[in-house]
Amino acid sequence: MLSGIQHFRFCKRQWALIHIEQQWEENFRTIDGKLMHERAHDNQFREKRGERIISRGMSVFSKTMGVRGVCDIVELIRDDMEGVAVSGREGLYRVEPVEYKRGSPKKTDVDVMQLTAQAICLEEMFCCDVPRGSLYYGEIRHRLPVLIDEQMKKEVREIFYEMHELFERQHTPKVKRTKSCNACSLKNVCLPGLQKENISVEKYILQRFDEM
Repeated sequence: MLSGIQHFRFCKRQWALIHIEQQWEENFRTIDGKLMHERAHDNQFREKRGERIISRGMSVFSKTMGVRGVCDIVELIRDDMEGVAVSGREGLYRVEPVEYKRGSPKKTDVDVMQLTAQAICLEEMFCCDVPRGSLYYGEIRHRLPVLIDEQMKKEVREIFYEMHELFERQHTPKVKRTKSCNACSLKNVCLPGLQKENISVEKYILQRFDEM
C-alpha cells in the first residue's frame, strides 16, 4: 500500500507489524486522522472552481514501484502551456496531489515522502511530470506547497524497494526505542521495552507482573 511509506519512514517495525503481521490498534491520533481522511476520500465529490478541477479519493498506482493507494485530493489545474490532456475535458491541465494530515507540520520528511510517492503514481497514470503538490495540516488549517524533485523521487523508489524486500522475506525488524514509541498506537503490540533490553518474552511478562 502506498500509505505504508509513512509508517515505514516513521518506524520500520511499525510498518512491518501493520503490513506484514496485520496488527493494528487505535488511539486518539489514529481515529482522528481516519475521520479526516474519510471526509477527504469522498470519491463521489468532484468540484470545479474556475480553472481548477478538484477530485477526491482518487485511486492511484505505480507499476514501477509495485504500489497502489488513494490520494486525498488531486487537483487538475488548467495550464495550456505545461499541462496534459484529460479525458472528457477541453484544454490541458497540470496535475497536483494534496495530502491531508490531522496534526501540524513535522520536523521529519515522512509526509513529504508520501506526497512524493503519490506524485510518482500520478506521473505514470497521466504520462506527465508532477513537480509539486501540497500538504494540508488540520491543526493549523493551512496548506503548505511542496516542490518535488528527482532526488526525492529516487529516495522514494529506494524506500519501496526495501519495503518489498522485507515483505517478501516476511521479516519484522527490531528497532531502538525512542520518545516516539509513547505516542504509537501499537506500543502494546510492539513491546518496545523488549527491543531495548533484549530480554525474553517470559522475563518481560514476569517483570510486568512484579510492577502491578
